[in-house]
Amino acid sequence: MKEIKGIKISENASLKNLNTYKLESHAKYLIRVETLEGLIDLLKYLKESNINYFILGAGSNIIIDEYFDGAVIKLDGLRKIEVKDNIITSEAGVMMGALSCASMDHNLTGLEWAINIPGTVGGSIVGNAGAYKSEMFDSLVKIKVLDENLEIKELKKEEIKHTYRHTDLKGKNWIVLEATFKLEKGNKEESLELVKDRQERRNKTQPLDMPSAGSVFRNPEGDHAGRLIEEAGLKGYQIGGASVSTKHANFIVNTGNATSNDIKNLIELVHSQVKEKFNVDLVLEQEIIDWK
Repeated sequence: MKEIKGIKISENASLKNLNTYKLESHAKYLIRVETLEGLIDLLKYLKESNINYFILGAGSNIIIDEYFDGAVIKLDGLRKIEVKDNIITSEAGVMMGALSCASMDHNLTGLEWAINIPGTVGGSIVGNAGAYKSEMFDSLVKIKVLDENLEIKELKKEEIKHTYRHTDLKGKNWIVLEATFKLEKGNKEESLELVKDRQERRNKTQPLDMPSAGSVFRNPEGDHAGRLIEEAGLKGYQIGGASVSTKHANFIVNTGNATSNDIKNLIELVHSQVKEKFNVDLVLEQEIIDWK
């Protein structure tokens, strides 16, 4: 691959530390983008060369296969945050925790829920990430994207179809570059107290000491996926190196040597068992990336 200003290229790169399941995976190219201009030049080159590419955020909420014969792109250089009054604008590569902290540092409230979301702003917009009955689109005003023609366009929140943990951005060959949020004036100390309380509860209820990708299934209306999985007797059930967490049944953890197939097979088993016992068709919240 030719050298392009504003990007860094690694060949036959490991993705193990770039996905939260810590699955063994490699890509023909791993490309870290430092500038928007570099990203545009890179995409032009990849299209001209017929090289497939995949935009990888923080590697959370996804299950990846062992090898990608293409380019995995990380938007590492797009990490600028600007705050003006109660408006905060973030580039796509910013981690959600950093965005949450920046908002609290400016005495703004509305993003405290995002402090422990292990994803980037770009990825969280596409998947409408959320927690504690809050989500990205609650405070979102607009986004900037790079469309399939490599043109930058601005979209207001109202122009983006979104539902629980989903947006129509998933079906488009667009890359989120930037997002703008409108927050309320708050108090940093009160926000930090809220974050502390939630962190303590999270430590008690989630298997944070083992590699996972967060909640596996969406909660069905009026119920909790974890309760159904536990009632089905599946806590601790294991396939290969993948196990249903004994701490929270809606988490699958990598016990050390899990493969993507271990995790996918366990997901299929849990889904079928819950369907059989409770006639509830659990919806997968994590995304299976098969590199096709």
